[in-house]
Amino acid sequence: MCTTVLWLSCVSLLFCGSLGCYQCFVDVEDSLRLCWGHVLTENNVRNVDECFRKLDRIFNTNETVIESGRVGEGYDKNLKEILDAEILPLAEEFDQKLNDESVYETRLQTAADNFIAAASKLPRVSGCFPPCGFQISGAVYNCITCQYDSCEFSLDCPVEEIEVMENSRSRMWCEVPFDLPSDIEVIWRFAEEINTQEMDQFKEVTAGVDRLYSIPSTNLQHQGTYQCEIYSGGRSIVRLYYYISVTPQLVVGHTELQEIFDLSLLPGGELLSAPDASPRSFLLLLPFLLTTCLTTSLLLLFLSLGALYWTSVSEQRHPDEGADEEGD
Repeated sequence: MCTTVLWLSCVSLLFCGSLGCYQCFVDVEDSLRLCWGHVLTENNVRNVDECFRKLDRIFNTNETVIESGRVGEGYDKNLKEILDAEILPLAEEFDQKLNDESVYETRLQTAADNFIAAASKLPRVSGCFPPCGFQISGAVYNCITCQYDSCEFSLDCPVEEIEVMENSRSRMWCEVPFDLPSDIEVIWRFAEEINTQEMDQFKEVTAGVDRLYSIPSTNLQHQGTYQCEIYSGGRSIVRLYYYISVTPQLVVGHTELQEIFDLSLLPGGELLSAPDASPRSFLLLLPFLLTTCLTTSLLLLFLSLGALYWTSVSEQRHPDEGADEEGD
């Protein structure tokens, strides 16, 4: 009966405060064996409750211990191995034996220091990359909660807007700045015409492992939002969105011709080239420029021929006037 009451009392003390690295990995039974012979020096009385409070102060509320336990995914097992290597030998040594509280203080503090030194050498996490995605590689172990803290970002990334010209090639990459598992599945979906992140608006296009989605020749039917969702083990990791707006080629050509026409009306007839003119724009304007040059050349030719003809006719009409002048 006394053993049961003692066990319940120790359990209540162990879990009444916040958790810590010690409570995450050491069983209650081992803690009872460790604290069984804790003796208060002043009264020479065995006091197990005081031993548990000492454990809480040295391990559970020790910020240095907590910080050293902030390891990367999967290394919580290493934390348990390190702590067991420090605590279990003490539990064996102190079980059913009386020891002064100063002995407990020294030995437990040494165990905590050894844990800090060893745990601090374990791999740390690479951190969380905003603004989206369930980043397993960024999860960090938390001794206060005895579990891994995720990055707590939304699965949905902001929509990236892409402007393309009709008949041009479009490419979208399902890339993220954090590490992905090796067993990923990639699903591409499409919502025609609209810019949205509503899941019920999308229809599945492809499924597999390809993170590149390419459209060889983009037309107006390709305008809309493309969603790339990455899965691992049946769990969604991230959703990326791309909104493609398509400009018809005829509209582009008309706009560029209008700009050239407007520039040609500058004072003095000076023709300026647009600063951002591309080789493709020049090719579109080439027929217009050639036609203008040819028309101008033909007009000058006709004017020259007309002038020559007029001069020749004038000379043929007045040959006698020249002869009379020579006779006089």
